[in-house]
Amino acid sequence: MPQVSLYIDSDTLKKVEKRARQDEISVSKWVGSCIKKSISGEYPESFLKLCGALKAIPFEIPPQGKFEADGPREPF
Repeated sequence: MPQVSLYIDSDTLKKVEKRARQDEISVSKWVGSCIKKSISGEYPESFLKLCGALKAIPFEIPPQGKFEADGPREPF
């Protein structure tokens, strides 16, 4: 299996190690899963949970001006 070396600051490494421990997986697997999620091209689960979360706002058509009041247009 190919390997990748990462150069990150110590504060970031501590956070990565903490998250890997919380997920009960190795740092390597945790970083790998983050990379896979990042390049998957799919919406994250949290995005899909937002569907229907906002109160519906009724669509209103704004008042329309008269066609005759429209400005001149260039012909095609």
